[in-house]
Amino acid sequence: MANDTRELPAANDSVSRFLGGSPLMVAFRLVLLSILVGVVLAAIGFDPWNILESIRLLFQRLWNLGFDAVNWLWRYFLLGAVIVIPIWLLSRLFGTPRGR
Repeated sequence: MANDTRELPAANDSVSRFLGGSPLMVAFRLVLLSILVGVVLAAIGFDPWNILESIRLLFQRLWNLGFDAVNWLWRYFLLGAVIVIPIWLLSRLFGTPRGR
């Protein structure tokens, strides 16, 4: 049986179906969305800084690639992730199954 090929069960198939894509791509999208929501939440007053000055400082700090820029970006990520991650998780848990 040299030509006998068997399909191995895809371990990530159920995980990918639950997440809505590959785990790495979903994590990347969630990080990006969390940062964007963090910026928006900061713009409407959840952050004490002026948003235009904050955006200018973001680009300046990213340009300088200092540790402070990573810390600053991390704060926006956490601020957005507090909203994005629970909503995403609830939508995945209680969403209707598609394509079965």
